[in-house]
Amino acid sequence: MNAPDKLAPTAEPRLTSLSHGGGCGCKIAPGVLSEILKGTAAMPIPKELMVGIETADDAAVYKLNDEQALIATTDFFMPIVDDPLDFGRIAATNAISDVYAMGGRPILALALVGMPINVLSTATIGRILEGGASVCRAAGIPIAGGHTIDSVEAIYGLVALGLVHPDHVKRNADAQPGDVLVLGKPIGVGVMSAALKKGELGEAGYAQMIATTTKLNTPGPDLAALPGVHALTDVTGFGLAGHALEMARGAKCEVQLEWASVPQLPGVRQLASQGFVTGASGRNWAGYGHDVVLPAGFASEDQALLTDPQTSGGLLVACAPQAVDAVRATFARHGFEAAAVVGRCVAAPQARLMVG
Repeated sequence: MNAPDKLAPTAEPRLTSLSHGGGCGCKIAPGVLSEILKGTAAMPIPKELMVGIETADDAAVYKLNDEQALIATTDFFMPIVDDPLDFGRIAATNAISDVYAMGGRPILALALVGMPINVLSTATIGRILEGGASVCRAAGIPIAGGHTIDSVEAIYGLVALGLVHPDHVKRNADAQPGDVLVLGKPIGVGVMSAALKKGELGEAGYAQMIATTTKLNTPGPDLAALPGVHALTDVTGFGLAGHALEMARGAKCEVQLEWASVPQLPGVRQLASQGFVTGASGRNWAGYGHDVVLPAGFASEDQALLTDPQTSGGLLVACAPQAVDAVRATFARHGFEAAAVVGRCVAAPQARLMVG
């Protein structure tokens, strides 16, 4: 069953019914995105731009001075849940995550709002914005402005800005052979969202989904300051496989993933085996599956989870072996008890993901 939405008028449609795809599952497929962006690499790049589009990183970083660099990112999507407050909370948490993933601390946000104003009540739209504002308050930042449009589909998200010391910027491309990979959150959000949209996610599953998608990735700055932490990213729309591959390509190494060690949200493997899989999972595999090596007999539900689009997913850390204990302790200090070692980077002639 679905968690009941007691906030929206009964005459209004379910929020997820207005979405052709929800959450980070709305992302354009990796191969299509590469084709779209291929001509932009020739643009002039100022020397102050520390991180741009060259490695598909989580945010842009612009050096202001010797002590400060500005992090700029934006993220928005269509509803992944029906409760308007929860939708706003999830979207805001997801957007702010990119600042944490660069090793920075957020300083302010701008709201991006597109709503079908003849379909949804102002009360429902207000609850979406209230959800986003509550997350920004928890992160200690204001929503300082934004932009609104009348849209066919409901869309909400943030522009998020942050600051980081230039020496602590963590790109997704700086992993090194020998590094260990630590994942901060369990996977399976896309599978849960597929079950929810079809009315087959129970109350306990919904509570788990909301708990993980509204948990701010606050360990980011502390992780970035640790000696031995080389690379950092958050796992979102391209799934664990896609974001691990981005690390492998940036570092020109092979990522070996220990599938049995990857934490999963309760019940998601069974849901995936029952066919509750997003279309984005298949698009992800079509976009990068040629660079993934699976073991013999790897189950279809496991492949679906490997490519499952995560909305507001966990931080993925590449660190030296001697830093693993400090990384896990940092996660635990911020309340991320599920953080686990999930693989390693090894020197190889080809950048790929090897699943074992």
